[in-house]
Amino acid sequence: MRRDRCRSLTAATTIVAALTAALMACSSGGGGNATSKAPAPASPAEPTAQEGAPTEPIGVSPDGVTTKVDVPAESTEEQYAQACMATKAWMESRGGDPTTLVEAALKELQSSAKPSPQTFNKTWTELSTPQQAAVIIAVRAASQGGC
Repeated sequence: MRRDRCRSLTAATTIVAALTAALMACSSGGGGNATSKAPAPASPAEPTAQEGAPTEPIGVSPDGVTTKVDVPAESTEEQYAQACMATKAWMESRGGDPTTLVEAALKELQSSAKPSPQTFNKTWTELSTPQQAAVIIAVRAASQGGC
């Protein structure tokens, strides 16, 4: 009787080991040769307008003001906070709705020959493109009370 119980345990262990190995082979990264029977997704015959036309990295208003620089922004927290707070103070000194002053603030920053806290104590032309993007973000944040 004892011998039959050992055979049963050995057989059960073998089955469990085989099932475990089979499951591991089917799992992702298991090294098995499992293949997917799902059909490949169909690709559109023609690209959509959004896919076909690249977006412009720099947006310029009709007045010639750079209002968008579509690159990752680059600034320190201190630079960003300083630019945002200085722009907020500038907007408050003008009065009215700050959201309507974004382009005017950017125009002044871009045309000034003097470094300012709003442009990280540089002139607009001295800023790298990622820094210009950060200034635009700070100006927009100031207009929305984000600093």
